[in-house]
Amino acid sequence: MGLKRQDFSFDLPAELIAQTPPAQRGASRLLAVGAAGAAPRDLQFADLPMLLQPGDLLVRNNTRVVAARIQGHKTSGGAVEILLERVLSERLLTAQVRASKGTRVGQTIVLPDGASAQVVGHEDGLVQLQLDRPVLSYLEAHGALPLPPYIARAPSAEDRERYQTVYAQALGAVAAPTAGLHFSDDIFHQCTARGVSIAEVTLHVGAGTFQPIRTDDLDQHRLHAEWLSVPTETVAAIQATRARGGRVVAIGTTVVRSLETAASSGQLLPYEGETRLFIRPGFRFRVVDAMLTNFHLSESTLLMLVCAFGSRARVLAAYAHAVRERYRFFSYGDAMWLEAALEAPKDGG
Repeated sequence: MGLKRQDFSFDLPAELIAQTPPAQRGASRLLAVGAAGAAPRDLQFADLPMLLQPGDLLVRNNTRVVAARIQGHKTSGGAVEILLERVLSERLLTAQVRASKGTRVGQTIVLPDGASAQVVGHEDGLVQLQLDRPVLSYLEAHGALPLPPYIARAPSAEDRERYQTVYAQALGAVAAPTAGLHFSDDIFHQCTARGVSIAEVTLHVGAGTFQPIRTDDLDQHRLHAEWLSVPTETVAAIQATRARGGRVVAIGTTVVRSLETAASSGQLLPYEGETRLFIRPGFRFRVVDAMLTNFHLSESTLLMLVCAFGSRARVLAAYAHAVRERYRFFSYGDAMWLEAALEAPKDGG
């Protein structure tokens, strides 16, 4: 019998859910989960460079969070809240839409600054909207930052900076790749000074990342599609890392999904397009040797990915340790260093 949703459950006191970022980037704690059988080590994130070795490669997701939440109303006057899911073209998007009595194709939604959006379709619980002006520039001017639902406060001016990584470039995400929030430019400098290289991918995280799994049978769960790019230069950097005996270290689950999607044919190749890859125990990892990740929600697809990488028993034991030691959880919380559960050949190209 396969694993069920409840097999990835853990108890978390509400006060351990981080509501604000630490005073400065890199001031978080770091739980280091090394080779199987080794006890977890309680470190500071500033200790990360010592866990890396000359010749290793850090891979980061350079997506940038959009001010993706906006309020509007129907022509009849009913309130509407739009949360961007994906930008499909300059003026076309999919979104989560909250409105009394739902929405229908052909309906117009009135938005701030005289803008409007027309409902053009429905799919997978999302609404497809045609805006009367370019989506990204409009949202950046009039939208609100979409903090995760477990942060029980309105976004502040500080969040505009702290809910972005220092290397965020490609505008298009609805949620931050949160493992990267810990990094400062100085920490990256310390890593490169140790002989560690850096490469990038882009995966525009959708609001679906926060959607709960509603079925016990994991085979019935379908992720929303997200757009990603693994460029030629990143594939070349991974091949060079393999050739020199270094490790590929993913900064966050989005990087893991990006690289493993690009290697799904059995060989790592440049990739640009959509992914719905749902990684859970039993998945064969082809690229990533170690990862940095935050602590994720109970029964979430992100926790399942981490359990697939580090083994369910080992990861849940580490989570229990983190709860006992009062680590901070979720997007603004502390971090975990995790090495792969099994030594297996990786495909470098």
